Amino acid sequence: MTTFDSFNPAHPAEVVGTFPLHGAAEVDAAVAIAADAQRAWAATPVPARAEIIGACGVVLAEMKTELARLVAREAGKVLVEAGGDVQEAVDMALFVAGQGRAAFGETVPSELRDKLAWTTRQPIGVVGLITPWNFPIAIPAWKVFPALLAGNGVVLKPSEHAPACAEAFAAACIEAGVPHGLLQMIYGHANPATVLAVHPGVGAVSFTGSVRAGRAVAVAAMENGPKVVSLELGGKNAMIVADDADLELAVDGAIFGAFGTAGQRCTSTSRLVAHPAIADELVARIVERATALRLGDPLDITTDVGPVITAAAAGRIVAAVEGAVEAGAGLACGGHLRDDLAGCERGAFVEPTVLTGVKPEDRIAREEVFGPVLAVVEIDDLDEAIAVVNSVEYGLSACIYTRDVNRAMHAVERIDAGIVYVNAPTIGAEISLPFGGTRHTGNGFREAGRRGVEQFSQVKSVYLDYSGRLQRAQIDNRAPVADEA
Repeated sequence: MTTFDSFNPAHPAEVVGTFPLHGAAEVDAAVAIAADAQRAWAATPVPARAEIIGACGVVLAEMKTELARLVAREAGKVLVEAGGDVQEAVDMALFVAGQGRAAFGETVPSELRDKLAWTTRQPIGVVGLITPWNFPIAIPAWKVFPALLAGNGVVLKPSEHAPACAEAFAAACIEAGVPHGLLQMIYGHANPATVLAVHPGVGAVSFTGSVRAGRAVAVAAMENGPKVVSLELGGKNAMIVADDADLELAVDGAIFGAFGTAGQRCTSTSRLVAHPAIADELVARIVERATALRLGDPLDITTDVGPVITAAAAGRIVAAVEGAVEAGAGLACGGHLRDDLAGCERGAFVEPTVLTGVKPEDRIAREEVFGPVLAVVEIDDLDEAIAVVNSVEYGLSACIYTRDVNRAMHAVERIDAGIVYVNAPTIGAEISLPFGGTRHTGNGFREAGRRGVEQFSQVKSVYLDYSGRLQRAQIDNRAPVADEA
């Protein structure tokens, strides 16, 4: 079988793993095996499913150091962030396990006497999960654990840039007791993902990635039979900094939000909407901090910013910065490809970059860069700043820094985004609340929180009439309508 390699973005000559390049035949086999295992799993009581998912969290926690190093090598995350990636999977396992003893439906009063009405949730069957490389342990956990709790079989297709992490995650789940065959892996580039999305044996598809790829997956899936399709796509997240903000706190947030994970989170802070009265000082402090960040091997604990995922991604990011400068933006710091770092020669590194004088309509202020680039827009009116935040096609995450609770709540109510923070950066969502966005960021589904299981199950309404006679809802319990004279 044809294979492909996964590489270390800090050391592109280092092969992290070699994997089979799967096609339609392998997808067919994976779906069939998962479907066969799913029948027994669906008959397993939900609390018993939850116990196995909880055991997955225990195994992942035991493997945290080993998995974090693998994430650093394959996805380029610095060790502290790589550890957070694994911890998020641990937390998700424990949270979902807890949901195994929570309400799976609702009971409502019936209109009629001697009748009960309630809902429950049923498995879909086999679900296809397509995950990105930037959270190579956490995002599979966000999808796999709720899908398993709902009683489904799972076929997971990870990014070709992080298959080793996904393979290690799946191995940990199997070690913890996930039944044989229930969790299947397929590997490759776009083709197996497309085949999975349109497969007639797959009842739901969950995709996290770019808007372009997500739309293609959704169109293909819906054209090939009824499916549940959930999408988690891009972001162009903004931080509003008011003139009364704690500037040191805002600087901390901007540095972490814009340059953490080398700006490669869907929630990364890519726009800074600052009041002119504090913009110069704020930018000066951010630039001072950004230029002091140390680029290097993510396995080195002194490294602050690791590589971007590929040399091609680095080239695209630098080209976007150059285009912004040509359009009139000022380059306050960064903006250069760094493939000359000692010990990481030819690595895919981009300097943390701050662009000033950006206009809301500029491409750099509207299009997702997915790199360590912060575009600064100056706006002196809060309502106008909120309008700028809402002016792009994405609606994932936003934040405001202010000491005024009235301003904060004004922003919370009017920002059109799935996640809003006050005095915290646009990254840092917790697994107990729903995660997702509005507009082109997604299609209405949410991951994590109590709603995480919704995309992997179907609601069934149940009516139990124990009256012993025919009762007709909306008829028997209403007085007859009088004839008109």
